[in-house]
Amino acid sequence: MGATQTRSEHKYQDLVEKTGFSLEQITNLHKRFQHLSGNEETISKESLESIPALANNPIKKQIIGAFFDKRNQHQDEAGSFEEIGFEQFLMVMSHFRPPSLKTTEEEKEAMRKEKLRFLFNMHDTDNDGTITLAEYRTVVEELLSKSGAIGQEAAKAIADAAMLEVASTNVPHMAPDEFYEGITFEHFEQILKGLEMESRMHIRFLDMDTTTMRCGKSKS
Repeated sequence: MGATQTRSEHKYQDLVEKTGFSLEQITNLHKRFQHLSGNEETISKESLESIPALANNPIKKQIIGAFFDKRNQHQDEAGSFEEIGFEQFLMVMSHFRPPSLKTTEEEKEAMRKEKLRFLFNMHDTDNDGTITLAEYRTVVEELLSKSGAIGQEAAKAIADAAMLEVASTNVPHMAPDEFYEGITFEHFEQILKGLEMESRMHIRFLDMDTTTMRCGKSKS
């Protein structure tokens, strides 16, 4: 038993350094990965489609897509994977890791920026570095119209108005005939400035034990 545990720790040590997760957290996530993959070495988008907690999420498609987006692998590469292995799965999950008591202010800021970049990538579906009106409209329409409380046309109008407000904030002196290309990452950072990210980016939708994982908002 001891020898098996030692081999497992050695196997995951590199992932500890890459992701910031502890050995215990990585072991727990590996169990969840095996469950989702049916004990296969890779998982597909269909594997994540089966997660019950995601069934009625209006941005389910974007959440699942984020796991297969190469931009979320901490490297400068665009495109999508057809399937991902455990290490790639874990690299995406690391975006949800909250700071610890030992995390420095500089490290916290880097983690916050990483989380913001992850969210930005979810909206910037064509990977051109800008969230266009069409991309923003799609997300808003899905969030509002699928709730059943508002129609698609009304959702579209809200998205258009919201984008105009963002444009007036980020480009206050834009001429009437100018076209606002969309939200850049710098604009995105400003829009979400001051927003506490830790409680808004968690892994509860994976049905993990957030007390063990310490990746969700704590409950009192």
